[in-house]
Amino acid sequence: MPINGFLYPGASGPAAAYEVANSVRLNAGDNPSGTVTQGTPTNVDKYTFSVWVKRADIGAGNSKIFSVQGSNANAEEKLEFNNDDIIWRQTEASAGNTTWERVTDRKFRDPSAWYHIVVAYDSSQGTAGNRCKMYINGVQETSFSSSSNPSSNLDSITNTSGRALKFFALSSNTSSQNAGAYFTEMVYVDGQQLDPTSFGEFDSDSPNIWKPIDVSGLTFGNNGFYLDFEDSSALGNDVSGNNNDVTFSNISSTDQSTDTCTNNFATINPLSIHPSSTFTISEGNLQFATSSSTRGYWISTFGVSSGKWYWEYKVTNNQARTDVGIAGAPAAGNNDPESTDTHDNVTVYLTINGQVSINSGNSTNNFYNQATSSNNIIIGTALDLDSSPNTIAFSIDGEWVTGSGTKSTTFSNATKINSFTNVASTVNGVYHFIAGDDGGDQDIGGQANFGGTQTYTISSGNSDGNGYGNFEYPVPSGYYSINSKNLSEFG
Repeated sequence: MPINGFLYPGASGPAAAYEVANSVRLNAGDNPSGTVTQGTPTNVDKYTFSVWVKRADIGAGNSKIFSVQGSNANAEEKLEFNNDDIIWRQTEASAGNTTWERVTDRKFRDPSAWYHIVVAYDSSQGTAGNRCKMYINGVQETSFSSSSNPSSNLDSITNTSGRALKFFALSSNTSSQNAGAYFTEMVYVDGQQLDPTSFGEFDSDSPNIWKPIDVSGLTFGNNGFYLDFEDSSALGNDVSGNNNDVTFSNISSTDQSTDTCTNNFATINPLSIHPSSTFTISEGNLQFATSSSTRGYWISTFGVSSGKWYWEYKVTNNQARTDVGIAGAPAAGNNDPESTDTHDNVTVYLTINGQVSINSGNSTNNFYNQATSSNNIIIGTALDLDSSPNTIAFSIDGEWVTGSGTKSTTFSNATKINSFTNVASTVNGVYHFIAGDDGGDQDIGGQANFGGTQTYTISSGNSDGNGYGNFEYPVPSGYYSINSKNLSEFG
């Protein structure tokens, strides 16, 4: 269930009156960063920063949201996640000498959830504890593992004229401490200490669900800005009216995403990778690779128990060793997607050597004839959990495999497999989407596309019947991309 205003991954809750169209997806390995130089502030002692974040780099140290360098190279004011997955809001006058800080004692390590973070600064407050307030999902943080207060009327480094406010990277080195995450609705208000109701609200029908509201009517102040990430050609465009555009580096138009805090899409779950030590997950938890030639697999963040669902997977390395399909909950410590106990005794996947494996057995040999083994093929998966029996179908570069060694551009009953319903049931009847390595003797790699954002170029562009998703090949009629709005309606 929703916790403390947190948007639970499996559902969007009631339809939001205000919809967020786009986010920016950052890959930490690309060293993404943004910069805006502050002008004369409306009030150097007051500002509010608000942003929605969906984390990808769980466990990463010093994953920056923003930072600004102070009067010397070692002085820094920052907002970040650290390697314990807690949030730091901190100012250092010099290396190791903290002037004030807020360090949460609860952890934020759900890669499937959008978090709303607000920090509101006003050093003129008579009550010291009110000089810097932090809110998560509409609720003020009051319990900290470490906390100290700004002194009275302490000028903020963040809002000082001439300072370079940096985003997603260390203030003194933009190739260090970069964030890997999705960000949207990034707002800076100069001259006011605002509470979270300026940026969001609890849903009237489901009061545990915190959702965004339209912020365009705010008074932003001289240094204020509002990034909605809707212009892919200028993702740092300030739409507040101030034209305080943020200059982005190592962030391109292809990093625009439709995975947002009002429509949350599935990704690879970095907490359910087996074995985690030999997998590399990147590009907003949509790209993976194995190393050390180890057998392993991953599952999706969202599971489904009803509905009709479609996703695509591009093989980028070693097609012959790649498996793509569905599974139940993974067994702890099991690295083998072919094992009967890996997924509570239920696994269905297409092996790229021409077989479909059902419950650890190659039930249909030569299911299709893949004459050559090559990279960059795109595998489509269509899962129907509403039919009786349930069915699953696979496509290769837009052609649906029929089970008789042939492929067809037409999606039909001849392409569907239904015998997987005759094996043991999953945990609570929930299936997850998986990909993995069935051989273990060679490295593999691939890119998942659940519809929200793509790490490879889409040459055509196809959405589902609700207009969601962006896929290389047509989505079968009645099937949908895996996101919170579709799950709320069909899942």
